[in-house]
Amino acid sequence: MGKVAGALGIKRCDFQAAKNNKEHHTAAISSRHLIVRRGQPFTITLHFRAPVSRFLSALKKVALIVQTGEQPSKTTGTQATFPISSLGDRKWWSAAVEERDDQSWSISVTTPMDAIIGHYSLLLQVSGREQLRLGRFTVLFNPWNREDTVFLENEAERSEYLLNQNGLIYLGTADCIQEEPWDFGQFERDVVDLSLGLLGLDKKVEEWSQPAHVARVLGALLHAIKEKNILPIPQTQAAQEGAELSKRRGSAPILRQWLTGQGRPVHEGQAWVLAAVTCTVLRSLGIPARVVTTFASAQGTGGSLLVDEYYSEEGLQNGEGQRGRIWIFQTSTECWMTRPDLSQGYDGWQILYPCVPKEGGVLESCDLVPVRAVKHGALELTPAVSDLFASVSASCVVWKCCEDGKLELTDSNTKYVGNNISTKVVGSDRCEDITQNYKYPAGSLQEKEVLEKVWKEKMRSSKGSGIRAPSYQRPDPLYLFLEAPSSLPLRGEAQLSVILVNPTDHQKVVQLAIGAQALYYNGVLAAELWREKLTLTLSANLVKRITTSLSFSHFERDPPVNSFLRLTAVATHSESGLSCFAQEDVAICRPHLAIEMPEQVEQYQPLTVLVSIQNSLDSSMKDCVMSIFGRGLIHRERRYRLGSVRPGSTLCTQFQFTPTHLGLHRLTVEVDCNMFQNLTSYRSVTVLPSNS
Repeated sequence: MGKVAGALGIKRCDFQAAKNNKEHHTAAISSRHLIVRRGQPFTITLHFRAPVSRFLSALKKVALIVQTGEQPSKTTGTQATFPISSLGDRKWWSAAVEERDDQSWSISVTTPMDAIIGHYSLLLQVSGREQLRLGRFTVLFNPWNREDTVFLENEAERSEYLLNQNGLIYLGTADCIQEEPWDFGQFERDVVDLSLGLLGLDKKVEEWSQPAHVARVLGALLHAIKEKNILPIPQTQAAQEGAELSKRRGSAPILRQWLTGQGRPVHEGQAWVLAAVTCTVLRSLGIPARVVTTFASAQGTGGSLLVDEYYSEEGLQNGEGQRGRIWIFQTSTECWMTRPDLSQGYDGWQILYPCVPKEGGVLESCDLVPVRAVKHGALELTPAVSDLFASVSASCVVWKCCEDGKLELTDSNTKYVGNNISTKVVGSDRCEDITQNYKYPAGSLQEKEVLEKVWKEKMRSSKGSGIRAPSYQRPDPLYLFLEAPSSLPLRGEAQLSVILVNPTDHQKVVQLAIGAQALYYNGVLAAELWREKLTLTLSANLVKRITTSLSFSHFERDPPVNSFLRLTAVATHSESGLSCFAQEDVAICRPHLAIEMPEQVEQYQPLTVLVSIQNSLDSSMKDCVMSIFGRGLIHRERRYRLGSVRPGSTLCTQFQFTPTHLGLHRLTVEVDCNMFQNLTSYRSVTVLPSNS
């Protein structure tokens, strides 16, 4: 081991990884490599070849050196030298001998509460000259340390936002929220290394002590990498059927693909996985994080509080407005930290918001916005606040595109933007509505005050140009309502009702156009499916309901994979030419996949699980393949070929495994067939110690 080892008689250095990692809440990552959280001591043991009394004179001149980054330097804080002394500075690197005997010393090493995170080398130095490399360890942020900027006081929240690898991501519509089981996998063997390797593209290592900087850099890099690893949505049904979608069950495989090129790119219809992968990377480095979904989110508005939507006279979407569009749902990543760089009151949950690259390039293309700033409309804080405020508080204006090229403003019910902002409940597989974190209740005095403040600020900054809502007075009222189910079973049918109200004392002739189209989650038109036109005569003071059976048989083609149905109705008064507009977004539900298993089982005892697939389609589900996986329950993923399930039939199958790990775990079942992929379901189970 060199001259130093010879001078001190050092045989080896034991980093006690298993013991230290357990104390630092990193045992799930590794039991061999030392991974510690800053501001918390860890213990190493020096073993000597001969009785330590022979080396006392040399030991008095010993110091420890820690260094990180490509070019360690004391001036940047990436290198530190400190003695082994009981009088160490607890706010800096320090070391003290805890126990000693003739053959070994146990040394407690404490990292600063604001230490730079990353991989470190630990060296032993004698007399300020000779150095002995003792090994490598990793330092992460510490939400358990009250003085750390990522400190999270509630233990249940730390368990959820740091340690829980089983997540739920919410998709669908505001009226039909669908949960997607997700494996964050932040403790998989290589995720910490991948995360730090990605962070290594940022050369400002001295700023890695600040979680706000780390979060911004990682958010920017992941967004840039994701954009290069997205497959375009197939334009034809044949292309969709021929394209094998990459699995979206967890972050780790996608992160590996993005950073190493191994595996298939993510499909554009699954681009929401960016929020999940970002959450994984942040959690792996010790920053509390969660995935949040906003339904009916206004995107690309440039901060405008008005969003334009254009429809043809037949009620079909016609191009995109200059002030963005309404996404059916939008996912983002929140992370928890204090913000000493901002004025008081902006600690807590922060939104990672990718933005247009600044002069600093890609690394500067992500903002970190306090959720509280969005709620209070604090536009002065950062430009991103304006965009995020609009995403949850804008109003939608619907225009009719006439055949002669003119645009006419329709009389439509204002869409409620920013619905049911949702995330997973702490310690439970339930959905929590956190809309109150982002805005005040609709119609409340506080909401009115914030909106007025934001309008005034926008008027002042833009001098009133292009931000006022268009005034519209209907001289001859006509009202239109659309009633539709929140979801439609794939290949199934449901009732659709159009309600027309003529509140006047004279008769009206109305042209009614009803249409259905498929949209992707980001509001982009996927396909025109069906349309129908009617001419109606409405008597004075009449309420007329038109009901039809909405089914896939109406459509010239099936909706594309991972899309939604947008139902629209446009009623145009023949005399005045004025139009009413109504719209409903409908989720498409796939067949039901059920799992039957007990909620509690004993360790090392065989467990039988029953899975049933109910085919509610009008054609057979062919080439069904079932995949079973669950960390702590099944060592490796299992795959079973099930054959076909006829229409109206239910296929039941069972399998058995033996749980080996104690605690709460999740079993996930996924079925793929010729009709669709990634039909998933899950059940949670607690593994208890065996009584025998």
